[in-house]
Amino acid sequence: MNRCELIENEVKTLYLVSQVLNRSLALQESLHGVLEVLHEHARMQHGLVTLRDSGSGEQWIRAMHDGDPEKIERVRYRSGEGIIGTILERGRSLVVECIADEPRFLGRLGVYEPELPFIGVPIHVGSEMVGVLAAQPASRDVDLLKERANFLEMVANLIGQSVRLSWQVEREQRDLCDERDRLRRAVRGNYGFDNIVGHTDAMKQVFEQVRQVAKWNTTVLIRGESGTGKELIANAIHYNSPRNNGPFIKLNCAALPDNLLESELFGHEKGAFTGAISQRKGRFERADGGTLFLDELGEISAPFQAKLLRVLQEGEFERIGGSRTLKVDVRVIAATNRDLEAAVEAGEFREDLYYRLNVMPIYLPPLRARAEDIPDLARFLVSKIAAQQGRELYITDSAFRLLMRHTWPGNVRELENCLERAAIMSENGVIDREAVTAAGIEETVNASVTETSRTISLDDPDVDERERVIAALEQAGWVQAKAARLLRMTPRQIAYRIQTLNIKVRVI
Repeated sequence: MNRCELIENEVKTLYLVSQVLNRSLALQESLHGVLEVLHEHARMQHGLVTLRDSGSGEQWIRAMHDGDPEKIERVRYRSGEGIIGTILERGRSLVVECIADEPRFLGRLGVYEPELPFIGVPIHVGSEMVGVLAAQPASRDVDLLKERANFLEMVANLIGQSVRLSWQVEREQRDLCDERDRLRRAVRGNYGFDNIVGHTDAMKQVFEQVRQVAKWNTTVLIRGESGTGKELIANAIHYNSPRNNGPFIKLNCAALPDNLLESELFGHEKGAFTGAISQRKGRFERADGGTLFLDELGEISAPFQAKLLRVLQEGEFERIGGSRTLKVDVRVIAATNRDLEAAVEAGEFREDLYYRLNVMPIYLPPLRARAEDIPDLARFLVSKIAAQQGRELYITDSAFRLLMRHTWPGNVRELENCLERAAIMSENGVIDREAVTAAGIEETVNASVTETSRTISLDDPDVDERERVIAALEQAGWVQAKAARLLRMTPRQIAYRIQTLNIKVRVI
């Protein structure tokens, strides 16, 4: 082969090499493909590629066209060791006219022909040398060895670009995996049992039920008034269950009419209805292997109840406009604030669906029934609001006492909104009685407030003067003379403190 024929052949080979490297991001597969092209089209046999091991810094063979796989697995090269090590040490190409005459040739792989030349060139990523591309020309044409070495250097440049891209993708994938794991840990932390506040007997029973039911795939029906934290309980069940690595998909059933609800849950095929321009997976499909949380389930219509019953019983459904039956493995957690028993009695809710859902009911008590939890809840919510506002917030005992006297028809959601308004109204970051009052909360009679919450010790040294006066007034039913006696003061003294401490007197 003359020089012109060689150059023409090498140009064609470079084109084939670039095609191989652009075909896939799988580096190992691409390197083997390149060595195959060099063997078949460029008459460069026994090709190998070494790359640096990030742990040891040694070079190990990532791809070889032929050779014993067990030997290939064992071979490593250090700087200065053999021909490959010499290339690593010098950082430039090396051409050997006859490897039988080369004392640095180690012959560990046992594949190279002693009478033929050997060419090795460095692989660079930017200015850094990361590996070696080596091969043995099939003929001993010494006059063409320089051109052959130049050709291998061009191939090595293409390989270097692929190595750079592959390593970049690997780093991004590791970063994404690390971020995914971090987010999973954060989510599990956010929805762990420690973040469900409550120490009353009713809440302790809820915690125990959640711990037990989280272990199994049982359908759960969470019941309670709006704002009691049903979604939080659903999250806790999922993220503390064996399905915690699967998807957690939510849907508010009351927010959609039947036709849209069916499409959202079951999906639709392209052209199933006007506007269905592509196939869409429903939430049951998206929740496969995980959990589907259906909030406000008591609001769905009777016709749709029948469609939902089939999925719950069989785990099967068809997309709208489709004929293929799909089967999914989904755990269903439902929630409602309706009296389903009364709805069944009135014929508004299917009895068979009711029993299918009511396998494991969990009842969340309203906030007015667990007023003892309000201080802990308030502290937790204030910490959350402080993080959102980027400042420190402090809530006083007088604020706690007022919060505990409110009946909270909106439950925890109303409490959170109240505290956020109070934080906004507080310029100095102290949420006291006045800030809570400014947030729109007036004292109401809450029969569940315990005697302890109404009888704060007036001799407690940790209670400041303003808090002590307010506590005495509350214990005295806001009768100043009686409060003065509790504080061992005269009516005049307590009146003076009410004025100087800027306490707003309530009329009971």
